[in-house]
Amino acid sequence: MYYLRTNHNRSIVVIRNFLGEKFTRRVPLPEGVTATMSTTQKDELIVDGNDLQLVSQAAARIQQSTTVKNKDIRKFLDGIYVSEKTTIVDN
Repeated sequence: MYYLRTNHNRSIVVIRNFLGEKFTRRVPLPEGVTATMSTTQKDELIVDGNDLQLVSQAAARIQQSTTVKNKDIRKFLDGIYVSEKTTIVDN
C-alpha cells in the first residue's frame, strides 16, 4: 500500500512507500493544473485544468513516476494509471 497525497495548494503530488521504498516521489504539476483526492472513491486522484495538453502531461508524469523497474510487470501491477478521460461540458 502506498500513500498518495497533494500539498495544500494542490500543485505537487507526493507519493510515499511505493513498493515499500523509503524514497518519496514528488511530482510538480504545471501552472494551471491542480490535483485533488476524490471524496467519493478511495485512492482516486483527480487531475484537472483548462489546458488539455498540460493536464495530459501532468497525468503522464504521475504515471511514469510509479513505473515498476527491474521486476516482472505481469506480477507487479502496482502503480498509478489513468482510468477515465472526460471533459467538462456546460449545457
